[in-house]
Amino acid sequence: MTGSPRDRDDAGRARNARPRDGLGRPLPYGAPGVERQPEGVPRTPSESLAEAQRLLDDGKPFHAHEVLEDAWKAAPEPERELWRGLAQLAVGLTHAARGNARGAQSLVDRGARNIEPYRDDPPHGVDVAGLVAWARAGGVGTPRLRGEAC
Repeated sequence: MTGSPRDRDDAGRARNARPRDGLGRPLPYGAPGVERQPEGVPRTPSESLAEAQRLLDDGKPFHAHEVLEDAWKAAPEPERELWRGLAQLAVGLTHAARGNARGAQSLVDRGARNIEPYRDDPPHGVDVAGLVAWARAGGVGTPRLRGEAC
């Protein structure tokens, strides 16, 4: 990016204001991009799961990942790995949609490992058993984050 100042905040952290396509890939500055999920939006766990599921159902796994990442950052310590794993599942779907099958499977496997310890007592109605089974079956199709009763 010769000749352009880097997009940083006062502390030097990247602002990530570069336009992105629907799968989160960076586009050239000035190119029209897909509107991103706002970062740092406070949501309840139920709201996070519902919004992430809506985005997954709409074929926007990168955007779902951003919602789940916010939940991960805001989660109490005992739930952090659950939310991290859910975000990793969404990133795995993002890589699959980008054509990176190896990276996709790696992230889906890692996400499944991170959520599996919650299988016996899943918080917030997360269908941990179903998600782990989905991941072990190759992570094909759109996963359901919560069971049908939620």
